[in-house]
Amino acid sequence: MAKSPNQKLKLLYIVKLLQEKTNEEHGITTGQLIEELEKYEIKAERKSIYTDMEALQNFGYDIVSSKARENGGYRLVSRTFELAELKLLVDAVQASKFITLKKSRELIGKIGSLTNQMDARQLKRQVYVSDRIKTENESIYYNVDYIHRAIQENRKISFRYFEWNIDKKMQFKKAGERYVVSPHQLIWNDEYYYMVAYDEKAEMMKHYRVDKMNDISLTKEPRCGVELFKSIKPARYSSKTFSMFGGREEAVTMEFENHFAGVVIDRFGKDVEIRQRDKEHFSIRVNIAVSGQFYGWLTGLGKGVRILLPVDVKMEYEEYLKGILEGYKD
Repeated sequence: MAKSPNQKLKLLYIVKLLQEKTNEEHGITTGQLIEELEKYEIKAERKSIYTDMEALQNFGYDIVSSKARENGGYRLVSRTFELAELKLLVDAVQASKFITLKKSRELIGKIGSLTNQMDARQLKRQVYVSDRIKTENESIYYNVDYIHRAIQENRKISFRYFEWNIDKKMQFKKAGERYVVSPHQLIWNDEYYYMVAYDEKAEMMKHYRVDKMNDISLTKEPRCGVELFKSIKPARYSSKTFSMFGGREEAVTMEFENHFAGVVIDRFGKDVEIRQRDKEHFSIRVNIAVSGQFYGWLTGLGKGVRILLPVDVKMEYEEYLKGILEGYKD
């Protein structure tokens, strides 16, 4: 009787079965392996299975065997990813607003394929993406690829930038005119991807939300602003902006109640210099892109924080708060 063409793939199918059907608690017996291999038209005998397992172990697969009556057999113990690591990846995909609902489900399915069938069920029980706020721009994956290519090939990119109107429809900024900038960095901030790029006309660095970029193309022009970008540290750039809203940069001194120390470190990092003012207060001096989002962050902290310097920023914040109160007078 002629051998099946799949017979040459026997070792590969054994690895596949070990990956899919075993973990530290669940094994697959020699008899079960023979039955599963038959589904792929592969003939196997007990003696050959022993030889195959020895070959796989010698190659480096961490396969152990047990003669226990319950859950005995062969088990693939070590894997590239532990279950806890895969759960973290699933959580990251679920939380990422810039990944569409459709792509989130696809990615979580692929993450599940990295483990066995039993553990994959645990990952599926973590999937709650239906009600999460997600972008609707499916082209974001291609946008990221274009931006990486432009940076690697030292080229400018051209694109159109949009926002959503009250009719929930895409509305292009600058009447659909194309933006031409020099991309230098991608930053993930507040669950969104941003591109930091040099705008030659404005002679300054700007940032754009990647999921709001449309119809990207690479130009033949070389990038500008390389020297300016070298002076920017991405971590500091994202910490001094709030929700990536830009504004004039100021060195701002603020006073906080002591219990806000954790909030300050979370926002500005452990390198921020904290100075004790009295038993109940401390102050910091940090570079801030002054914007409505920065003032909104301060307002959310309530009475326990106040701006000390510069005076013009302090007065501007007072006007910001008065403006909010004006809206409630009626």
